[in-house]
Amino acid sequence: MDPVRRGLNATAFLSLTFGLGGCEKPAPPPAPPPATVTVAKPLQQEVLEWDTYNGYLEAVETVNVSARVSGMVVAAPFVEGSLVKKNQLLYVIDERPFKADLDHKLADEEKAKADVAIALLNYRRQEGVFKSNASSQQDFDTAKADHAKAMAALAGAKAAVETSRLNLEWCQVTSPLEGRVGRKIVTAGNLVTGGGGPALPTQLTTIQSVSPIYCNIDVDERSIQKYLKLSWEKKRTHERDGKVPCYARLSTESVFSHVGFIDFVDNRLDSTTGTQRMRGLIRNDTGKLTPGFYATLRIPGSGRYPTLLVPDSAIGNDQSQRTVLVVNKDNVVEVRIVETGALFGSLRAIRSGLTLADNVIVNGQMRAFPGAPVAPTATVLTFDPSTIADPVPPSALPSAPQPASGK
Repeated sequence: MDPVRRGLNATAFLSLTFGLGGCEKPAPPPAPPPATVTVAKPLQQEVLEWDTYNGYLEAVETVNVSARVSGMVVAAPFVEGSLVKKNQLLYVIDERPFKADLDHKLADEEKAKADVAIALLNYRRQEGVFKSNASSQQDFDTAKADHAKAMAALAGAKAAVETSRLNLEWCQVTSPLEGRVGRKIVTAGNLVTGGGGPALPTQLTTIQSVSPIYCNIDVDERSIQKYLKLSWEKKRTHERDGKVPCYARLSTESVFSHVGFIDFVDNRLDSTTGTQRMRGLIRNDTGKLTPGFYATLRIPGSGRYPTLLVPDSAIGNDQSQRTVLVVNKDNVVEVRIVETGALFGSLRAIRSGLTLADNVIVNGQMRAFPGAPVAPTATVLTFDPSTIADPVPPSALPSAPQPASGK
């Protein structure tokens, strides 16, 4: 055979061979295994919603300690910035002039007592003589008037003694309340002016009470109307009707650990801000809360009600709707449109759209698609009771402050 023809036949044979092999279709790849997800049933729990407000702390009592008598300061036996007890000695003003004045007033009192005794003897003598018709009416009336004048002079002398004794007591300036004292505005060796004359008294220092402490907040009009509605529906006590519990925390704290109650609601709404002033009375046994600090206060925003809870991370958005992914009995993913409520820690309240029997995907949502099969692993949701902060017993609430009283 011709070599050229032999080569053409070989080429044709190879082409036919490869052409027949190319008609066979490749085997399809194996189906991927179902995605692994974690599911949990909604948690049913009785909850209480809380509203939070930003506020500032204020001392319940603030006293400007001033001199009540004039003189020289001889001692100031207190540590600036320390806690002081009620009636603790703060300042000592030179007592010597006031002791001398008291001695003088006591001597005047004794003289007045002697004058009363003489006038009384004369009055009784004239009364006996007058009854025997041996004295005139004028002499009797004069003796009676002299006795009355002596009694009035004695009363004046006693009042002068009391005034002098008070001035002597006021030489020792004591704290009118228990709290934290400020700096020494006046130090030993300086003259101070009391409050008895036309000049203003000299301020010596300041004292602020420590516990309890106020937290002032401004509540918007919508919330005020909500609280009134809850009160009318008997779902929540109004702030004016009882001790509504509240909790505070500082900006550096993560939990609301300071307990108190709402003790004041203003009688008007501020028309410029649309808010109403409320005030919480907070326990401050540790002294961490300092007047002037900013704090966050939360108060009950609802009555207690039962609800279903799911992790907030399990809830997605579909335009204007909130959705969750659930796994049905055939282990196929379904989409549920839900109505959400308040957040309690990491769990979100579900008002509608779910039941206790649903298996909600709480982990692996990115691997789950509606209509696709999945391999679910079950877990159980847990609830943190601190997120609803049960109302505290009355023993844990602060006592109402008593007005300061001093000498």
